[in-house]
Amino acid sequence: MTKWKVFFTATFKEKLDKSEKDFQNWVEKILDHVEENPYVGKPIDVKWFREKKHGKQRIYYLIYADLKSVYLVNMSEKKDQQAIINSILLLLDVYKKEIEEISKEVH
Repeated sequence: MTKWKVFFTATFKEKLDKSEKDFQNWVEKILDHVEENPYVGKPIDVKWFREKKHGKQRIYYLIYADLKSVYLVNMSEKKDQQAIINSILLLLDVYKKEIEEISKEVH
């Protein structure tokens, strides 16, 4: 079975680097699951936009089946969840361009 490629936005990476070690370790474990099956998270309105939660934190990612790629785009606590989801939806075109560029560089 082909593994999916997982990438982080700069925003996600920056927030992850500032998060607690326990949460960083959890994200590392989740990456293995997502590489095997990106559809493990809870869908947010559509099949290709998902979240996974750990304690108060949630990570949000987009699945690009055509590129066999997963893009971890942001994270938040429950209280900021809707604002983050709304911002992700507004930036879908930007994320698509970014992931296409990243995929070209990797392949």
